[in-house]
Amino acid sequence: MKEGRRPQSVLFACAHNVVRSPMAEAIARYYFGRSIFFGSAGVRPGEPDPFVAAALDEIGISLGKHRPQSFEDLEELEGLNFDLIITLAPQAHHKALDLTRTLAADVEYWPTPDPSIVSGNREQKLDAYRALRDGLIDRITERLG
Repeated sequence: MKEGRRPQSVLFACAHNVVRSPMAEAIARYYFGRSIFFGSAGVRPGEPDPFVAAALDEIGISLGKHRPQSFEDLEELEGLNFDLIITLAPQAHHKALDLTRTLAADVEYWPTPDPSIVSGNREQKLDAYRALRDGLIDRITERLG
């Protein structure tokens, strides 16, 4: 797929599928609805992060029924039939590149900071998630719009 061409299906991937990739999936679904199929996965599944839902709820976006899943979980449930895999963490990028040896999918790496490592009070932590959210909105709407 040529850079900039609009894919029919996109997988967002990060390390644990609890912060960056589910946030990206929810944002993409909100903006592009059913015109593109979206999924998300992690190198390993993790535990849900309440700050993700809080940051999205502020702007009227829902995580829906997201449950953290690994690439392997996704492959068993739905298969890995994606035109484009957007990786948001180095571990996910390496995993996606390994997978694309046998899959016909393009991979784009979007280095994205992990807000869960930010320390401070609740508001300071939430600000890191808001920054992630706003950055993802800009990048997703620019790439897929």
